[in-house]
Amino acid sequence: MQGPSISGTPQGTSVSIERTAYVWGIAVVAALGGLLFGYDWVVIGGARQFYEIYFRLASPGLVGWANSCALVGCLVGSLAAGYFADRYGRRRVLLVAGMLFAVSSALTGWSYSFAAFIVWRILGGTAIGLSSNVSPLYIAEISPAAIRGRLVSLNQFAIVVGILLAQIVNWRIARPVAASLTPDAVFHSWNVQYGWRWMFSAVVVPSIIFTVASIFLPESPRWLLARNRQSEARTVLARIGGVRYAESEMAGIEHFLVAENQQKSSWRDLLRPGIRRIVFVGIGLAVLQQWTGINILFNYAAEVYRSAGYGANDIFLNIVITGAINLVFTVLSMLLVDKLGRRWMMLFGCIGIGISHLFCGLAYRNGWHAGAVLTLTLCAIACYALTLAPVTWVLIAEIFPNRVRSHGVSAAVSALWTASFLLTYTFPAMNASFGTAGIFFVYGMICLAGCVFVAIFVPETKGRTLEQIEADVTSARVQ
Repeated sequence: MQGPSISGTPQGTSVSIERTAYVWGIAVVAALGGLLFGYDWVVIGGARQFYEIYFRLASPGLVGWANSCALVGCLVGSLAAGYFADRYGRRRVLLVAGMLFAVSSALTGWSYSFAAFIVWRILGGTAIGLSSNVSPLYIAEISPAAIRGRLVSLNQFAIVVGILLAQIVNWRIARPVAASLTPDAVFHSWNVQYGWRWMFSAVVVPSIIFTVASIFLPESPRWLLARNRQSEARTVLARIGGVRYAESEMAGIEHFLVAENQQKSSWRDLLRPGIRRIVFVGIGLAVLQQWTGINILFNYAAEVYRSAGYGANDIFLNIVITGAINLVFTVLSMLLVDKLGRRWMMLFGCIGIGISHLFCGLAYRNGWHAGAVLTLTLCAIACYALTLAPVTWVLIAEIFPNRVRSHGVSAAVSALWTASFLLTYTFPAMNASFGTAGIFFVYGMICLAGCVFVAIFVPETKGRTLEQIEADVTSARVQ
């Protein structure tokens, strides 16, 4: 019995996918990097109210630095990922990222000085930077065109699972604290002395699982062919889709490698005519995904819901609800991304998030009921999880030509983390200056401006092989 037919190869033939379970399996393992990314990224949202007391952080600058310092590591990891992924292969970078996750999580959780906490958070951010680049890149390069959107979306699904896992762990670890406790009693409470430590340390186990599983991943066939390792690449492709699929894919990949004279990729290549435009699109998508402001609803959820009038116990439950909504709509996105197309989903997302933010700003300004704020933030998260969150990663992994893909993805993801750092670091000061209503108005306008950007610059890549997408980029450059 044959598997589903995958068409759209460079030769226009139709090949049979005989081992769909295998490609899904290796994609799931690679996506575990996304799960660790999601957990490590969001766990701070529940832990921060306790470690801030432990380290006696009072100024907005120190609070912002503690919450955003990991993004410095994210940027470093993103910049390094392109070089190391090209030189040593995608699989080895994933392996190193897994080890960094395990070490940094344990040492962050058991830091007894603020300086040590910052150092280990930055190391954990480096792991995020590596995995956020290489996981979607690797999955895109091993995926057949017809199911590539779903497989790359696995990475975002794993991120969302990691986010929800962190929110549930935070909720279950945190112990109720009576409002009547004195500041000294709060400082010596279990939450402040130990609770936040276990929140960070809980991710060590899945980090070890990811590290061990990465040892057994096959290398990317496109990376192997770029290094004249045809036999190994053919073996990997045959395991993914059978002999006919392997021969067809190798012919298409080698055609483009020959056309590029198998030149080594460098950062300078991103400035070439034609390529510059794709780099601009990739960076624009990355910045847009962050400046929608959704990550504020994860990292500063306690402040957002406290400003709306929710109590401490309700805040933790609301945070779990946001994670559940995030997960449900990410699953829906995986079902739609290869049917509706990337471009239309991005347009819908920008409009949906923008409108939700604008109404949320009105809710804060006019003192609407707290339930209205929760509903509107959930609408924004649902739109984000359905569209910009997964589709941005899919597009970034698809739009760059093979020769510059690792460096292009690295540039785009580095821009993403830079934008995220600015968003996260400046929120405490902006919130104090402009109020929550003003911030939501700003994010809403950015989303609507992003809709115009997508409509003008972002191409549709649904159902096309990476080589066909590259041919479109090349023809656009010639024109």
